[in-house]
Amino acid sequence: MNPLKILIFLFIAVPVIEIYLLIQVGSVIGAFSTILIIIGTAILGATLLRRQGISTLQRVQSTMQRGEIPAIEMMEGLILLFSGALLLTPGFFTDAIGFIALFPPARRGFIMWGLKHSNIVRTSSFTEHKTYEGTAYHEEKDHIVIEGKYKREDD
Repeated sequence: MNPLKILIFLFIAVPVIEIYLLIQVGSVIGAFSTILIIIGTAILGATLLRRQGISTLQRVQSTMQRGEIPAIEMMEGLILLFSGALLLTPGFFTDAIGFIALFPPARRGFIMWGLKHSNIVRTSSFTEHKTYEGTAYHEEKDHIVIEGKYKREDD
């Protein structure tokens, strides 16, 4: 399906769902209680988001100290940013999605699903490494890479 169509659908469907849920809950527990719950979930969400954000930042730092690329942790940070926006948006549907995204196993699941369905290709490590006259030469799966120095001599 076209991503633009999905985005347009979400911009229409999410507010309709939110309004429906706010009316239903408000008619059962009252308008004032509904507003208090919305404010309470925003405060609770902000607190949990702060804790999860600090934890993710610490994992990014420890991964970088080990000399690794913190790709998963950075994707978790993006999901946390998205969940923070959802938690600050008034409504029960967006709060539910935002709270689900705050749980680390759910975030990892979203990331793994996204990686599985993306066009990101994982490169393999070098299969062969040779040295010819001071230049590094290695073959990867589909192509040859020759690293070296060159000197340009203009005529």
